[in-house]
Amino acid sequence: MLAEIRIESLGAISVATAEFDGGLTVLTGETGAGKTMVVTGLHLLGGARADVTKVRSGAERAVVEGRFVTTELGAGVAALVDGILESSGAERDDDGSVIAARSVSRDGPSRAYLGGRSVPAKSLSEFTNELLTLHGQNDQLRLMRPDQQRAALDRFADVSAKLQRYRTARDEWLQARRDLEDRRRRARELAQEADRLTFALNEIDVVAPEPGEDDTLVADIRRLSELDALREAAQTARAALSGDTDDGFSAANAVGQARTALGGTDDVALVALADQLDTALTVLVDVAGELSHYLDELPSDASILETKLARQAELRTLTRKYAADIDGVLAWAREARDRLAQLDVSEEALAELERRVDALRGKVVDAAQDVTKVRVKAAKGLSKAVTAELGGLAMAGARLDISVVPLEASTDDSAPLTLPSGVTVHAGRDGVDAVEFGFAAHRGSDILPLHKSASGGELSRVMLALEVVLAASSEGTTMVFDEVDAGVGGRAAVQIGRRLARLARTHQVIVVTHLPQVAAYADVHLLIDVDAGGGNGRAKSSGVRRLDDDDRVAELARMLAGLGESDSGRAHARELLDAARAERVGA
Repeated sequence: MLAEIRIESLGAISVATAEFDGGLTVLTGETGAGKTMVVTGLHLLGGARADVTKVRSGAERAVVEGRFVTTELGAGVAALVDGILESSGAERDDDGSVIAARSVSRDGPSRAYLGGRSVPAKSLSEFTNELLTLHGQNDQLRLMRPDQQRAALDRFADVSAKLQRYRTARDEWLQARRDLEDRRRRARELAQEADRLTFALNEIDVVAPEPGEDDTLVADIRRLSELDALREAAQTARAALSGDTDDGFSAANAVGQARTALGGTDDVALVALADQLDTALTVLVDVAGELSHYLDELPSDASILETKLARQAELRTLTRKYAADIDGVLAWAREARDRLAQLDVSEEALAELERRVDALRGKVVDAAQDVTKVRVKAAKGLSKAVTAELGGLAMAGARLDISVVPLEASTDDSAPLTLPSGVTVHAGRDGVDAVEFGFAAHRGSDILPLHKSASGGELSRVMLALEVVLAASSEGTTMVFDEVDAGVGGRAAVQIGRRLARLARTHQVIVVTHLPQVAAYADVHLLIDVDAGGGNGRAKSSGVRRLDDDDRVAELARMLAGLGESDSGRAHARELLDAARAERVGA
């Protein structure tokens, strides 16, 4: 539950702290005192858009802090809350509570905090939305919207699992449908691309280049271009080393003779030099052998150069078109083959994709019909339950009727889906159903759409009746109502107080009210009090204080048309308070 809220520089409130218990808490005060700022603060904690005009005059920023106790949450919600805290790096206080905060700067962006960590407003919203259900004065108007009516029915029906199955199937179907449309639209373009890739790969395959072949060819051509000079140099060197000259001189023989002469002495130094000449002799013999091999390998036919040049021209044709070198050409060819394998533009491939779209469409239809069946059945139960609740809210003749009809597709619908009945519907993210709340305020009246038939007071009671019925689906959460009793009075106000008290048996309920009949049912009564010290150019500020029994009587008397100073007013207030207490004890 919400244990405490601290508000600083928000609207009429300079600094105020309010502590909450379980059960029903009401907030009252004179008009303009800032009662709604408490709900505004909770909306900010819920991730609502920050409005800089709400920052108190003269202050740089408004700050709202809420302390939440989560020890009594159900296992499912507790796991979600723990997951949000862990992913945000948020930490609990020593007592296990969690502090959520939001600051709104007059000149800059707002900031959100959770468990001592700065977090995006979305993360703060994910946390508080698991714990708070907020009903501001505008929420009653939102109840007139079809999407809000569908959401209320889905809460009652607990259709989330079937709806998720539908959404998954719908996403797969829409993706396959887009792929098919894209394939049909681009069929000619894809066929042309496939032809270009096929031609290029055939050209490369005919040449059949080897990795690094272009570099090897450059070296070969350079050698062949200097063939005579290379042969002459190698022959001259070999002759000098092996003795194939006119004078019979051989470097190897000369070194050999020198080695023999030095090695035949007994002098240590000369023998060491002989060993060095031995190594030199080995090198000379090896070089002479390698030169012989080099000469044997040199081509004798000059036409080989022409062949190499022709091959180089073929490779340059490829490198001019596809890559800077042959290795790049081979890499391009590999990528082209992979791309070509994906460009299956055959009729068989198109037919296979069409069969897939049809199969997925069937899954979407089945899932959509499952959702519709649950909604149709739940609509009857919710209509009956809310109608019964309205009877307890001094609207005995009122009736709520919920219709679930196909959401018919438009002529240019982006996701048309034909049902087995033959009706073509729009496959929206939330199903194929249009949900509408019909309402009749009096017995015998025609059922009309809620937005056409309900007054402000009637709409408030419809929303409260709906929340009482739906309470079982959100047990343990905190429910906040901002003037849910607007536009009603008398006996209807008493019934609203009773229903809120009943709702508070399973929820923490916080209500901003101007009706004493509602306030009398509270477990805790908080007064938003205007500081009478304002003046001399200072803006008045409001604070929050908890009322004891005598103060409650005085406040209820004030709410009873300003009779706080009269004995009759206090007596009437005491009578209201005692009657509400007696009724709650009896319940």
